[in-house]
Amino acid sequence: MTVLTQELPTQRKFDRTAEEDIPEDFHDLLFELEAQGELIVQRVPEPYLEVMTKYGRMKKIPMQNTWHHKSCGQCGHIPGYSTSIFWIGRKLGLNYIDPTDQTSCTAWNYYASATSNAAAQAAVAHRNFAAAYETGFYPIIHCGTSFGHYKETRHEILHHEHLRHQVRKVLKMLGKPLVMPEEIVHYSEWIWAMKKMIAAQQVRDFSNLAVTVHPACHYHKLVTEDAIYDEEIYGGQRTAIVTGLVTELGAQVKDYSTWYDCCGFGFRHILVSRDFTRSFATLRKIEVMKEEANPDVVITHDTGCVTTLDKSQFATGVAHGANVGVPVMSDAQFAALAMGAHPYKVCQLHWHSTDYRPLLEKMGIDHKAAWAEFEEELERLKRGEVQYLTWEDVG
Repeated sequence: MTVLTQELPTQRKFDRTAEEDIPEDFHDLLFELEAQGELIVQRVPEPYLEVMTKYGRMKKIPMQNTWHHKSCGQCGHIPGYSTSIFWIGRKLGLNYIDPTDQTSCTAWNYYASATSNAAAQAAVAHRNFAAAYETGFYPIIHCGTSFGHYKETRHEILHHEHLRHQVRKVLKMLGKPLVMPEEIVHYSEWIWAMKKMIAAQQVRDFSNLAVTVHPACHYHKLVTEDAIYDEEIYGGQRTAIVTGLVTELGAQVKDYSTWYDCCGFGFRHILVSRDFTRSFATLRKIEVMKEEANPDVVITHDTGCVTTLDKSQFATGVAHGANVGVPVMSDAQFAALAMGAHPYKVCQLHWHSTDYRPLLEKMGIDHKAAWAEFEEELERLKRGEVQYLTWEDVG
């Protein structure tokens, strides 16, 4: 396994023993409020794994019995993202629920337009948490934006009694209790925690792959103390998510100078200044990666990041002759491919814009044969022989 220890000169080392550097541990207040009858805490179910967060605290990650809070953008733009997560769970023999009563987190409204309000945003979050609690399964958040937004909402709920009262009033009309998960867990944290189990079922050799990693802003820059770090990954100075998985699967992580920069999506940027978003993604991220690392693939872990880094190369980069052409995918898709997942039936790479076929060849995948297999399944669907592809069709 490659051990990453490089630190850029601009990075600040956090002293985990300095109290002024360490935010409060929300768990103390969370359980205190539960004891006062203010809310219900949904405990992380066993079996779970404990992982280290930025300031040395341990975070519980459930292995199974998970309730998957899906992402609007994944389902609408990158469907192979979600199906890869579910496929990994099935391949590992773990129980999960793909809920039909989940709503959008509405964080796009909050971050992009600022037209909502705290009570409405928190009520949406806790309606979803209550829906998970009612099933007995534990919520896993697919979207990095939902993840960051829910952590900010947690802080507001824990510290503002009036807001709790407003949210309880809304939930009461829905017949639901005010529930707060013991931990708010992102799917990529689950994949990080399961990485050794994933690697144990790896069937494709990735040792010849060069990878650059884009850490999602809404994962490690919002409520930073709750993100996962590891002393063996860049000396604990960058989040270990994604990088740790990639190295566990035997690929080589290549560093580049603009790793900390946003992908360009930025929420408001993509709505009101789309040219800025596309230019930033191309000039500040992809071109820098190409020039400094020349990777075979970019791996990230958020809906907006995959979409922006992938689509911008076609929308802006190719049109203006920029130095682009790096396929982009999620850590879930990368892990699923390592475990033998079909590139089209499961990972649905045909939804991506940048040419990924040379990468598949380097992974030892015959993309022409795989596409023919996929088209055969489509014909079965067209003929009405099946309504959808089953686990037997894709497993």
